[in-house]
Amino acid sequence: MNATVSWARGPGESDVGSSSVQRRPVSVRLDGVEKAFGGNRVLRGIDLEIPAGQFVAIVGKSGCGKSTLLRILMGLEERTGGGITFEDASGNAAVANSRIVFQEPRLLPWFNVIDNVAVGLKDQTNAAEARAQAMVALRDVQLADKFDEWPSRLSGGQRQRVALARALVSRPDFLALDEPLGALDALTRLSMQQLLSRVWREQGFTTLLVTHDVSEAVHLADRVIVLEQGRISVDLAVDHVHPRPHGLPELAEVEARLLSAILGSGQV
Repeated sequence: MNATVSWARGPGESDVGSSSVQRRPVSVRLDGVEKAFGGNRVLRGIDLEIPAGQFVAIVGKSGCGKSTLLRILMGLEERTGGGITFEDASGNAAVANSRIVFQEPRLLPWFNVIDNVAVGLKDQTNAAEARAQAMVALRDVQLADKFDEWPSRLSGGQRQRVALARALVSRPDFLALDEPLGALDALTRLSMQQLLSRVWREQGFTTLLVTHDVSEAVHLADRVIVLEQGRISVDLAVDHVHPRPHGLPELAEVEARLLSAILGSGQV
């Protein structure tokens, strides 16, 4: 049975107007989640609790099960065993208003920017209101001036911002990010990290990021999980306030500890 994912409005969504609405993010609990492809056990009993509003990053070597876990949480893959529960602020089971951003923007080339963002509402409202909400989301990602451009005329970073706006337009309470910055150049990637951090702090959704970039994980997340051969080998809190400037010595120490654990050259 898959995790329950809804495309309807979440309880924390407000009317069009303010881009920094008060949200009611969900918490997430995984109990013994398993995934096997034939005889290959990709996930081996994952137990994980993510409090409401927390930003968690998952890192690890290629093939460790990071993206598979994310896809299972989004209902894009069926798990082999275990349970997944989304809960509201009262601890009751909730239907999560969830969205995902992939490494590729996956924009529709026959739609302009604002209509690509409005697609994220999935016929929840009329066309005029959908475009108004899409413009709010574009302002959130600092791209309102490109609302009538075609995707082919945008840079890679701009296209990814459109994809993020499309995910944000429905006011999600859970946002999954699957290597969303992996195809960007170094400077654009740093800029997008700052943007993601700001939007998350302003809007308060629970976030799960999958990335190969340990520095990115440490810069953005409250907590970093290391997966190794389908199991959680490290669960490390990053106790530094947001926003975090790049180059902090304290964060470099955390990054070194995580790299040591991933590469097998030491213990966290």
